[in-house]
Amino acid sequence: MRLTFLGGTGTVTGSRYLVEHAGARVLVDCGLFQGLKQLRLRNWEPMPLPAREVDAVVLTHAHLDHSGYLPRLVAQGFRGPVHATACTRDLCGLLLPDSGRLLEEEAEFANRHGYSRHHPALPLYTEEQARAALDRFVPHAWDQPVEPVPGLKLRFAPAGHLLGAASLYLEWGGRTLLFSGDLGRGDDLLMPPPAAPAAADVLVVESTYGDREHPREDPLEALAQVVQRTSARGGVVVVPAFAVGRAQALLHALARLKQAGRIPDLPIYLNSPMAAEATRLYARHHAEHRLSPQDCEAAFGAVRIVATVEESERLNHLRWPSVIVSASGMATGGRVLHHLKAYAPDARNAIVFTGFQAQGTRGAALVHGAPAVKIHGEYVPVRAEVVELPGLSGHADREGLLAWMGAMPAAPSQVFVTHGEPLAADALRLAARERLGWDCRVPDYRDSVELV
Repeated sequence: MRLTFLGGTGTVTGSRYLVEHAGARVLVDCGLFQGLKQLRLRNWEPMPLPAREVDAVVLTHAHLDHSGYLPRLVAQGFRGPVHATACTRDLCGLLLPDSGRLLEEEAEFANRHGYSRHHPALPLYTEEQARAALDRFVPHAWDQPVEPVPGLKLRFAPAGHLLGAASLYLEWGGRTLLFSGDLGRGDDLLMPPPAAPAAADVLVVESTYGDREHPREDPLEALAQVVQRTSARGGVVVVPAFAVGRAQALLHALARLKQAGRIPDLPIYLNSPMAAEATRLYARHHAEHRLSPQDCEAAFGAVRIVATVEESERLNHLRWPSVIVSASGMATGGRVLHHLKAYAPDARNAIVFTGFQAQGTRGAALVHGAPAVKIHGEYVPVRAEVVELPGLSGHADREGLLAWMGAMPAAPSQVFVTHGEPLAADALRLAARERLGWDCRVPDYRDSVELV
């Protein structure tokens, strides 16, 4: 078996791994590159093999850095099945069309305002192409044996992190290759911890937070303090949040704080139609996460869902303390950009990030203290308070990753550390060697290895 790293190397985005066995080709994850321009340009490059030669795709979960390239792959000729958990299929049914629609809107906005260097600016793919990709999905239950191609067996195990997120076990000839996927944390507000890993001969493990630990402070208290002080100065809290996962965790956290009287009874707006739909999915799939139906009703019933563009525009002129939760989580696109343009220049306001910010994104620039950020072709001054709350992240930190790896019954013969920026990936490699005695490798983009 041969494994080629087509993404998720040197970056937390663009997760794509090509598995070749007995003449068949399976793509594990099919994600978008995000962040630095040289990474984003890879989305426009042709795959190293024609899309029609990919026999099957297997997704670990629905976030766009793992699923968002799928519409383009289908548009280029992929005609095989896309294997995923049932919840991942449902979430992709929201995320992919929404992504295509946003790409079309951003291209149209760029053409209308003339700030793109491309004439005309074109979307990477369209909403129609995204909906066509959904026809390829084949949903599966946890631990259900699947044969994506002859001679290769697959099963999904819970990874925490997100509704439907999975670790993948691929078995061939008595050997096992395990992809961790994005691993959740033991104390996540929404998701249960990842399942303990079974034995595997080869491991591909993520390293998003491989060089750091989450703060031990109470994340709800940290969030409450931000809302309290922003409200006291008459400001608005803008939270760029991943529409699936973090947005729902934030709504739950804010509802708990309101109920306990730890923040004022101020309005909370959810300005992302797709996040609103995802919130309803969480309510329907309550057996898959920590929240009871009553928790879901309390968290999701008190929020004001913003549906129309006109309602979204009115949020840019609020004159009373409020919280706006809007996608995207790294401020790379979506409605939140308009809120940042409106509220970043005013020192009374606050911008709160709760998830990982990849290099080259506006979110990373903001948390590192940029005095201005470029939005829609113009620089917007940043005078608002910018706060990062990693305690609300949905990713396992270094200790969580090492604990999960250390729970394996025996050391794998080959370990590849991926899906992390260079310092994070190398830090996890070193920690695994020192703590576990494992010899790990951090692969480069397009590296290809024979699995032994």
